[in-house]
Amino acid sequence: MTVSPIRVLVVEDSLTVRRRLCELLDADPDIEVAGEAEDGKGAIALCHELRPDVVTLDMMLPVMSGLAATEYIMAHCPTPILIVSSSTNRGELFRTYDALAAGALDVLEKPQGDETDDGWERKLVASVKLVSRIKVITHPRARLRGLGQVPPTAPTTGAPEPSTGRRWRALALGASTGGPGAIVEVLRALPAPFPLPVFLVLHIGEPFGAAFAEWLDGQTAHRVSYPRHGEPVPAGGRVLMAPPDRHLIVLDGHLRLTNEPERHSCRPSVDVLFESLAREYGSGVVAALLTGMGRDGAAGLLEIRRAGGLTLAQDEATSVVYGMPREAVLMGAAERVLPLGDLALTLAGLVPLRGDS
Repeated sequence: MTVSPIRVLVVEDSLTVRRRLCELLDADPDIEVAGEAEDGKGAIALCHELRPDVVTLDMMLPVMSGLAATEYIMAHCPTPILIVSSSTNRGELFRTYDALAAGALDVLEKPQGDETDDGWERKLVASVKLVSRIKVITHPRARLRGLGQVPPTAPTTGAPEPSTGRRWRALALGASTGGPGAIVEVLRALPAPFPLPVFLVLHIGEPFGAAFAEWLDGQTAHRVSYPRHGEPVPAGGRVLMAPPDRHLIVLDGHLRLTNEPERHSCRPSVDVLFESLAREYGSGVVAALLTGMGRDGAAGLLEIRRAGGLTLAQDEATSVVYGMPREAVLMGAAERVLPLGDLALTLAGLVPLRGDS
């Protein structure tokens, strides 16, 4: 049985870079370059005409930006998008985060032209093949300019179920592919200032994770930052995000950043954070595992449930990739499996349920 090649639309305004991308992709027998575009408007037209399996997309484009093209494509002709962009410019980094929140799946550093081996070429081909396997969902939020106008992902069902006898001490979130948009929605649902410390692990590779906390800080009313090694855990009012390439744990009331080995090829790892919180706070932890590829976080979520904490997982219908939450469900780690909108509402409803410290 002959397998059809992965048809890719390459969108890049630099002719030199575009030619290189096309050559690298066409050299792989499993990939076919279906078309090329030099601006966002052309990308949208060719996406409608060619119906590619994957779009590789630069952020800084003439006529219409890569972000605007992402928003339109994900709202009107959903297609897996791999961002191929620069990480050296802060403005471009922020546009990349906006595009990931609007439905782009992954990001790869643009080639600098001085690579001495074929490592970057292998990454490009592997990334295209990876995102081609993801069945993307329509993002109605992308039809509205600005993340501030995001509608609920799913109908909500009212207040969370009672949790008699539980005294919450920490909230933890873990996500990977599709995570930026889901995290923004959850944080926007939480009242501010939130009376619990919020711990966050998102899989986003270097160098693109460098400014993500700063970007996220501007998307909601919550203070978001990378913690300092050794600082005391705050009582509340902060979202503490694991920095790129460091595990985040809590030990004896203090925050620790470690270089311990990767877990599930991930550092930071959701499992590492969740397991430390289960040890530190026991039944006082609320944890939610959101959209993401792989299985990181499932075992840690199970440890929290065994310790008596409240464990939630995002459902398949609202997940960009139902990988990490699915593993948690299969392991019996999730006490409740909810659409993203319901999950966010449940977490927001925890505030009046919290006992005094």
